[in-house]
Amino acid sequence: MKRRDFFRQSSLAALGTALTDASIPRLTRSSQQAKNIVFMVSDGMSQGALNLTDLYLNRKEGRGSHWINLYRENRIKRALMDTASASSLVTDSAAASSAWGGGVRVPNGSLNVGARGEIYQPILQKFKAAGKKVGCVTTVPITHATPAGFCVTSKSRNGMEDIALQYLDLRFDVMMGGGTELFDKDTRKDKRDLFQEFHDKGFQVAKNRNELANLKNHSPVLGIFHPDALPYTLDRMQDAALSVRIPTLKEMTEKALALLTTSREGFVLQIESGKVDWAAHANDIASLLYEQMAFDEALKVVLDFAEKDQNTLIIITTDHGNSNPGLIAGSKANQHFDLLQTFTHTNDWILNQLSKSDTPAQVIDRFRAFQNWVLTPAEAKSLLESYTHLDETGIYNARQLPFQKLAQMQFAHTSVGWAGKDHSADFVELAMLGPGSEALPAFVKNTDLHFFMLKATGVCAQ
Repeated sequence: MKRRDFFRQSSLAALGTALTDASIPRLTRSSQQAKNIVFMVSDGMSQGALNLTDLYLNRKEGRGSHWINLYRENRIKRALMDTASASSLVTDSAAASSAWGGGVRVPNGSLNVGARGEIYQPILQKFKAAGKKVGCVTTVPITHATPAGFCVTSKSRNGMEDIALQYLDLRFDVMMGGGTELFDKDTRKDKRDLFQEFHDKGFQVAKNRNELANLKNHSPVLGIFHPDALPYTLDRMQDAALSVRIPTLKEMTEKALALLTTSREGFVLQIESGKVDWAAHANDIASLLYEQMAFDEALKVVLDFAEKDQNTLIIITTDHGNSNPGLIAGSKANQHFDLLQTFTHTNDWILNQLSKSDTPAQVIDRFRAFQNWVLTPAEAKSLLESYTHLDETGIYNARQLPFQKLAQMQFAHTSVGWAGKDHSADFVELAMLGPGSEALPAFVKNTDLHFFMLKATGVCAQ
């Protein structure tokens, strides 16, 4: 059976099953089909992250976030989404993106592969086969779970070197993010020079902000801008060298849209602010706010594009909650929250500058200089104790730095509290704007979005 025929038959069968299952809301027929889809993911965004960012912008700049303003102005369809995976009420990003990407819930850690080895074709492969241009933009490695869930199949999200090879074979139109170590011959285990191999397959390759700006207006494009994830937005803003070398999420979004709009058949683009999740894992409020603001600036680019285009469905959501931050009641809550406006560096940046040879006085000086608040000598000593036995395990905090301990100390100064340091089972925000959005029901399962996108574009319309 030809690949395209298989795609058509399997997708239609899956869509038919989904739309006749009484447990899944029936999508009403759209009055207009979408030519393009921009799927925007603020990874690991609990409700509190969205709220706190809007509060921060109101107090700092006198304006709301673009996302919340869509609600204020009643311009958008809004729903709640159930984010569970096949193995847990609390999903990870791989299973969450696979629910959107493959239309089936899979176990945590898996990318479009079921518990018994079932393979589910990812949605960008389907859209590519239907003639659309496709791509992903992220602030974490491009091989990370959320972009990968739209693109590939893998038993483990950790197989990122293999995921990079799958990208080479798939030849998608735009792939941008971090992850140089996964493409460079000096750091890959197999010593393959994937940058050269992508170039040999006809890709334009960009490795810095200037090269991104100078790309010719045709695809395919591979843009990889940092060894691992891109630096946190706040830290990048304070570092002239990083600001020159590394593009913002807004800039990557602008370039991706320019590259993809050349398609006569339309395009589908996933845009992820991946380090919202990393900041939440670290209970790092300054990081969280500025990563969410970076997402919001990219959203403004997409909204402006769609306003002119009139053929683009915008989907705005998150894959799961994480750590559930919030501004906790107190007589000084306003004053404490406003302290965050004086922060010039993230907790991540400061903690990575410290070492076990530092004195408590030096630690106190660092936080006073970069965050404008004062640790007690006992608190500084407690932080330093964590540096006597660091290890190199874990995905988001490889050195096991004392992020949660620091956040608990900060609470007395910022009034921002956290429920934990990991994902949550919250029902999350889902919003849509543009052709097809009127079909959004008030409550959906994450898997519903797979079939919603196919139907909204007419790729698998009944």
